[in-house]
Amino acid sequence: MSANVVDRPVAASGARSTGFRAVVRRVRRDRWAVASAIVIVVFLLVAVFAPVIAAISGQDPYSYDINALNSFGAPRGALGGVSGTHWFGVEPLTGRDLFAIVTYGARTSLGIGLAATAMSLVIGVLVGVTTGFFGGWYDRVLSRVVDVMFGFPSLVFMIALTAIVPTSFPKPVLVVLVIGFFGWPSVARVIRGQTMSLRTRNYVVASTALGAGRWHVIRTQLLPNLAATITVYATISIPSMIGAEAALSFLAVGVTPPTPSWGRSIGDAIGWVQTDPMYLVFPGAALFLITLAFNVLGDALRDALDPRGGTR
Repeated sequence: MSANVVDRPVAASGARSTGFRAVVRRVRRDRWAVASAIVIVVFLLVAVFAPVIAAISGQDPYSYDINALNSFGAPRGALGGVSGTHWFGVEPLTGRDLFAIVTYGARTSLGIGLAATAMSLVIGVLVGVTTGFFGGWYDRVLSRVVDVMFGFPSLVFMIALTAIVPTSFPKPVLVVLVIGFFGWPSVARVIRGQTMSLRTRNYVVASTALGAGRWHVIRTQLLPNLAATITVYATISIPSMIGAEAALSFLAVGVTPPTPSWGRSIGDAIGWVQTDPMYLVFPGAALFLITLAFNVLGDALRDALDPRGGTR
């Protein structure tokens, strides 16, 4: 009898599967969400196959082409040196191919954004679900830690941490750790509130009363019911993580040259915006599109998971 009661939510996996299909149907009816999903998939494919795509153009992001520059270091020709050889033009001062830089930059920006999001979700979900379910002094202490973390000027601390760490430490890994570390408190607060609501449900109370272990309840009953919230939060968090990486690279404390990065390209382009505006357009457009796509898809997922509260 105990096993039947404790495992009842797990037996409802078919219902959850049906619910998932219903969510997919709602999202597919939203043309903006579908378009955003396509944009995200395209960027992910570009990031994965960056070497192949760059090779098709016959360029790579590390080779200098001084002949493509004039005596002032600006690209020769119109539109920043756009030509059959350099599809997006070239980078001022170095002559590096901008198409290859933007292509490889997708790998850097998306890789760091996804990794930092995963890190913040793991920490935030762990802290949120345990504080919300265990309660007591553990909840009070970690809730104060979360409050303190919210009081930090996160960007200032990110800049300081990335600037003082020895240069021998891999910069992409450092950026992931720093961004992910400052991203988990917001996740923890949301998950904690959801968990506090779920722990009063009859099946959770019954399982606990019948002797089910706390971690068993968390694993089999709380986390499955938090999956929708986690999914939506992840989708909405990714663009902020990508933006944080771009901001750090823009401020010259992110990934170091010659590693391609959209944020660094945008930062370098500021000084050339009057003589070579195309240097700013392409990495800026890539960053704008991927950020917009994730935000639109996140909003669509939120509305699909809560159709009564949706506005679509």
